[in-house]
Amino acid sequence: MPQRARIAAVLGPTNTGKTHYAIERMLGHRTGMIGLPLRLLAREVYDKIVAARGPSVVALITGEERIVPPRAQYWVCTVEAMPEGMGCDFVAIDEIQLCADPERGHVFTDRLLRMRGLHETLFMGSDTMRGPISQLVRGVEFIRRERMSQLGYLGSKKISRMPARSAIVGFSVDNVYAIAELIRRTKGGAAVVMGALSPRTRNAQVELYQNGEVDYLVATDAIGMGLNLDIDHVAFSSLTKFDGRRMRPLQPNELAQIAGRAGRGMRPGTFGTTGDAGQIPDEWVEAITSHSFTPIRKLNWRNPELRFGSIDALAISLEQAPQDEWLTKAREADDLKALKSLGDDGEVQARASNPRSVQLLWDVCRIPDFRGISHAEHAGLLQVIFKHLHERGTIPADFLARQVKRIDRTDGDIDTLSKRLAYIRTWTYVAQRKGWVDDESHWRDATRAVEDALSDALHARLTQRFVDRRTSVLLRRLKQKEALLAEVNDKGEVTVEGEFVGRLEGFRFRQDQGATGQEAKALKQASLQALAPHFHLRADRFYNAPDTEIDFTEQGGLMWGEQAVGKLAKGDDPLKPRVVAFVDDIAGPEVQQKVERRLQHFIDRKIAALFEPLMNLQRDETLTGLARGFAFRMVEALGILPRSLVADEVKQLDQDARGALRKHGLRFGQYTIFMPLLLKPAPTRLRLVLWSLFNDLDTFPEAPPPGLVTVPNMRDVPMQHYTLSGYRPAGERAIRIDMLERLADLLRPQDSRGGFEANADMLSITGMTLEQFADLMQGLGYRAEKGEREKVRTADQVVTETSEPTAEPGEGEPVMDAAREEETTPAAMPDPADEPAPADVISGTESIDDEGFAPVNEDPQPEQVDDNIAETPEEEILPGEAPDAALAGPETEVFYTFVWVGNRNRGGGNRRERDGQKGAPRGKGGKPQGKGGPRKAKGGKPQGGGKAKNYESRPRKEDKIDPDNPFAAALMGLKNKS
Repeated sequence: MPQRARIAAVLGPTNTGKTHYAIERMLGHRTGMIGLPLRLLAREVYDKIVAARGPSVVALITGEERIVPPRAQYWVCTVEAMPEGMGCDFVAIDEIQLCADPERGHVFTDRLLRMRGLHETLFMGSDTMRGPISQLVRGVEFIRRERMSQLGYLGSKKISRMPARSAIVGFSVDNVYAIAELIRRTKGGAAVVMGALSPRTRNAQVELYQNGEVDYLVATDAIGMGLNLDIDHVAFSSLTKFDGRRMRPLQPNELAQIAGRAGRGMRPGTFGTTGDAGQIPDEWVEAITSHSFTPIRKLNWRNPELRFGSIDALAISLEQAPQDEWLTKAREADDLKALKSLGDDGEVQARASNPRSVQLLWDVCRIPDFRGISHAEHAGLLQVIFKHLHERGTIPADFLARQVKRIDRTDGDIDTLSKRLAYIRTWTYVAQRKGWVDDESHWRDATRAVEDALSDALHARLTQRFVDRRTSVLLRRLKQKEALLAEVNDKGEVTVEGEFVGRLEGFRFRQDQGATGQEAKALKQASLQALAPHFHLRADRFYNAPDTEIDFTEQGGLMWGEQAVGKLAKGDDPLKPRVVAFVDDIAGPEVQQKVERRLQHFIDRKIAALFEPLMNLQRDETLTGLARGFAFRMVEALGILPRSLVADEVKQLDQDARGALRKHGLRFGQYTIFMPLLLKPAPTRLRLVLWSLFNDLDTFPEAPPPGLVTVPNMRDVPMQHYTLSGYRPAGERAIRIDMLERLADLLRPQDSRGGFEANADMLSITGMTLEQFADLMQGLGYRAEKGEREKVRTADQVVTETSEPTAEPGEGEPVMDAAREEETTPAAMPDPADEPAPADVISGTESIDDEGFAPVNEDPQPEQVDDNIAETPEEEILPGEAPDAALAGPETEVFYTFVWVGNRNRGGGNRRERDGQKGAPRGKGGKPQGKGGPRKAKGGKPQGGGKAKNYESRPRKEDKIDPDNPFAAALMGLKNKS
């Protein structure tokens, strides 16, 4: 070495420009080499020197990267990767205080003791290294550099109050991710920097922070090693860290190394804590701000003079103790652990039988454990690599290709991509070793390409998860105090500065929920400013929209397509509801009034169209006296009245009054008085809404699905809800009132005193099985007596018999026969206006119109009526199979006999009082019930629940016949004949 060779130690706190000084000194020499503590920092310095001198003269050597141009003059390396024997004019080692690091310290100590430049050598680091350097390096020159800016302590702050341009430091991956997620929610996002990231990912994340897209950086203590960032404040989320073996408290000099990254150039910086870290002790704060720390007394050292005679000899040489008092033997590193582990394997011992193979084994053991799975897993991988290198001299291309292909995937989340990056780093390291692979340039490019692809994918995932681009962009523009540009597209989506901020739903702006605080207020203000002219354009389009684009919901809402634009409100009359428009105040009163007028026009026309028969009834001036009063009752009830509520009024109506009412489509049924046209699905749906509005209900009852003959009878549903829906509860089901009246027509000729059986027409109308029909009849006031009898059938009858349906009404609606449905559904019946009104029967109540049913559902469901016969054979006989008379015994069939006992139905009788319906229950024709008690069924138990009041559906024999009835003479003649 020339006599004039200079050795200098440039010591001082952070932000003193030591690394910048070393770069300038190196570029003043013809050749030079600088060793840096991190791959990330090496890439940063490499880029700076390339910018100054061009890529043709700058080399980069790290464990996973090797860029060596033919005319390389300046070598930028990680400390571990610095090649020896280069003979460079200049050599520099950065962060020399890492000689005391328990994991990597022995490498830095080795460079301190043995690495020299031909003309100049620089050691840059903390002033705590002055003592060891002065004792171990002869002729060293010390250069003290002072910090260019002040460093102050701010104490503990919540993350929500963290100032902009802050770095929050965590000491584990989970901690870093948790902090970044919290900042995303409160501050718009954060960049993430960790030592495990590839340079490409790290640089992309740093760029997010440096260009101001995010104002916060969440990092591990990797930022303490010379990374140059524009940080104003550093906050520690913890004052302890895991050092690879145990949790230990951070020392003041370690905190100072990281906190010193706050403040760049002459700009002052601050540091503090956040979260559960607590306060930094006052004496530590004083030491950090004054840059005075306990001097380092011991440097970690490992013997550089290795003996490769055998595995044991190599291990012994690595464990040799130092002789100098300033040096201490380094703890057992990962490479020595791997050597000992592989040395215990018999096959490895056999292969490592000479110095060359032992040195090869040592080179393999020095592959870093990037994956960090377990020591055993890492040792197993090293054994495979050593075996290939020992047998063939290189790693087989097909083996390496399989390993790389397994990793070459960019799908998955952050953790998955991070693991793949760690895996590819192993093979990137292997590809960089000279002579380990056949086609070095190919595999270096291939592994680098996979790492770059994974790095880009990881950057994208980190940004997607931890950066809300919309919030960050808007906050940046707000800081610049510029007017925000807002737009609305044809779908109602509102964007501010190109970022989605909300949606225009009808005439109300729905802001996206991601923004909070000041940002949310600014967003709303900017959005509404852009929406002001759009409201008027949309109001004009809505006002001219056809009624087919507007509809009401079953809860009284008013919709324009898929958007809510208003709601119905209670008016002075059930058929005259008011409307309330949903319009933002920013739209102005003109838009508000235009929307309200259009909605009022819609609902008025909808009521007029669907309730036309009712409106005609209300406006008919020819109706007088009792007829007019009854018409008022029908309008008030919205077209459906249980007969028991108006029995007296019906009795008082003469034939002329009834005829006048029938002209409006009014039907006087045995159980209900109704207008069949109003039983259609659309009027029924609207009737429930109007009635609910007028009665101030919070939740409106919903109409049953259209086309159902029966629906379940739910005990908690009020009786009036069924009536308004067009159904009458009876037993476990509620039957549609028009079908109930048709059933009453079939029941009237039957002998209800002596008992009768159900026929196929009755079952077909209701769509029920015999057992279900029996329950229905009991709900209507009949006693159902079950019996069995022998049934005689021919083989043909057995073959053609239809089996009983399996679906129960409670589990699914009965299956309908399509042909019979066509005959029996109301949709197939002629309009009542085309038929003459039938006369009243002599019993005191009008006969049910045989042909007066209007369609209830324009598109009836093919599942409502069941015409299967009620008998169920005890044994199933397959089609085409004749019964074996010799083997089969007599077959039986189940039948029910129905006897009238009074109205004790489980579906409605008890609910009359509960629903507040006035008036005592009345019998047929509105007459009060008799005083007789309920009949008893088998076993002596009363049917229908004890002392419930009853009314009969047929006149008693002793009842007198009304002499004013036009059919009195005919009926008297029949009676005399009998």
